[in-house]
This record gives sequence, C-alpha cells and structure tokens, in this order.
Amino acid sequence: MTTPNHTTRIDEIAPQIYRLSTPAGTPDGNGFSFNQYLIVDDAPLLFHTGQRQLFPSVRAAIERVLPLSRLRYIGFSHFEADECGALNQFLALAPQAEVLCGGIGAMTSIGDFADRPPRPLADGEKVSLGQKTVQWLDTPQVPHGWDCGFMMEASTATLLCGDLFTQGGANNPALTERDILGPSEAFRAPMDYYAHGPNTRAQLERLAALRPGTLACMHGSAWRGDGASLLRALADSLAAK
Repeated sequence: MTTPNHTTRIDEIAPQIYRLSTPAGTPDGNGFSFNQYLIVDDAPLLFHTGQRQLFPSVRAAIERVLPLSRLRYIGFSHFEADECGALNQFLALAPQAEVLCGGIGAMTSIGDFADRPPRPLADGEKVSLGQKTVQWLDTPQVPHGWDCGFMMEASTATLLCGDLFTQGGANNPALTERDILGPSEAFRAPMDYYAHGPNTRAQLERLAALRPGTLACMHGSAWRGDGASLLRALADSLAAK
C-alpha cells in the first residue's frame, strides 16, 4: 500500500470523539484507509497510532483539535504496525501520555516495544477520562491476535472496535448508517484474517450486550445504528463460513 500524500482527514463521529483517517493506495486501485480515534476530555485518549510513516500527518490532524502534548492516554487493540507503529513518536512529544493495553499485550510485546512502561488493563477495567469513561474488553483472537481487545466509551455508547467490520476503499464517509457488514465480509473473503476461534460467537455476543450505538472501525467508515444487531449478524455470518 502507498500513502503518497499522507493527508489525514478528521471528523467528529460522536460528541468529542474524532475519527482521523488517512487514505492509502492499493495495487487493485480500490484503496484502503487507516483510522485513529481521538477522545477529547480532561484526559484525552488516542486509540490507534497508525504506522510510523503516517505520524506527521496524524499529528497535524490531532493538533487541529488539541496540542499533542495534552494526550494523556494512548491505546490500541493489538500489536500491529497500523495499531501502534508510531507509539514511541507520540510518547516523545506527549510526556504525560500513558500506554493502555491488555495484560497479554503488555507481557508479550508492549513492555519491550514502548519507550515507557505500559499500563496493563484487566478485562473489564475502566479508565475515567473526565466526563467520559472507557472500558477495556479482552477479545483474544477476535478477530485475530492473542492480545486483542477493544474499548467501549460509556457516555456515547461508542465501541472502539479495531479490525471488526474492516471495509475497503480509500475515501469512505466518516460516519454511515448504511450496511457495512456486506462490504466488510466481501473484503474479508479473499484473505480471511479472522482466527475463527471456538469462542468467537461468545465474544461477539458479549460486545453486543453492551448495546453500542456507534462502531469506530479502524478501516473504512465508522457506523451508527443498532450495534448489537450488527454484531450478532457478524457472528451469524462467520458461523456460516
């Protein structure tokens, strides 16, 4: 993939929650996008950092909303370049920022990779950002990675859902109410990146029980609607494969 212009767009998808999206070119010409999410509060949180090469553009987009030095927390779903590749670049310019990740991630990767020790979060642990609160949810191997997990922001019912519902395309709308299950399943089909572990349905049902109203996807559009029904439909689709 190529990102020749490194132009990151920023849009508010829920109150004080911003989607930062950088388009990338692909050999098939359809393109792709890499998204981060910035929660603005007394203790601002960035979820996903993007790759190292995206750092200048992502930084510039964040600073349209707040000084980078104000970041208090940096979190991500699991250890991959698009999730946390620029982590240390952010830590260098945000001296108060603390790395949030699951216990497995801290043990296997982040404790060595990060320039400052991470704060491992237990399954279900909550972190107050001020008026908003995020909760860490362990989701091992859903969709992939032993260390995988997501965050739920309570006041806006926003699920920061990482690689779930990944959609192709470089210029999807920031927020949509249209179907994303069909496009995301079509994108998954040629190179299935789900682990398909035995607990996949149970993990998705646990997320559905939280009744998210906004799904903050890492690739493609964020989505607004009945998140519980959409997560259960995803579980049905995976079981049918």
